[in-house]
Amino acid sequence: MLSQKTRYTIRALQHLADHWQQGAMRLDLIAEAQNIPRKFLTVILSEMVREGLVISHRGREGGYELALAPCDIRYGDIIRLTRGSLALVPCASRNAYEHCPNCLPEADCRLRGLMLTLRDEMAAMLDRMTLADAIVVEPPFEDLAD
Repeated sequence: MLSQKTRYTIRALQHLADHWQQGAMRLDLIAEAQNIPRKFLTVILSEMVREGLVISHRGREGGYELALAPCDIRYGDIIRLTRGSLALVPCASRNAYEHCPNCLPEADCRLRGLMLTLRDEMAAMLDRMTLADAIVVEPPFEDLAD
């Protein structure tokens, strides 16, 4: 599962990508448009400034904008920066490996094999997709039930 922080980060960066090269966006406008608490958004954008994905402009006309073109910011990188790993279980992580407590020996664990395959497929997809890619918005599941 993606953490709330990761979800907010992706939405904030998508918002900045939608306004690419239109100047700095005020924090309050981003927060309102994306339904993100202002205090949380301040922390998130500060982290993205430190990571080099966002530029902060001070002053009356200040705000935030992407430091890179949307086509240069991959979803996989955003998730790794905010979550640390793309893996669903710690034993399948390439960057943050941990042995799973209360599990079978890894050589016998087919679940780990499944999670490694899933992690590799998901990483390949998320590393291909950037903030510049069009994302199809599908109707909520309750609208699909007939």
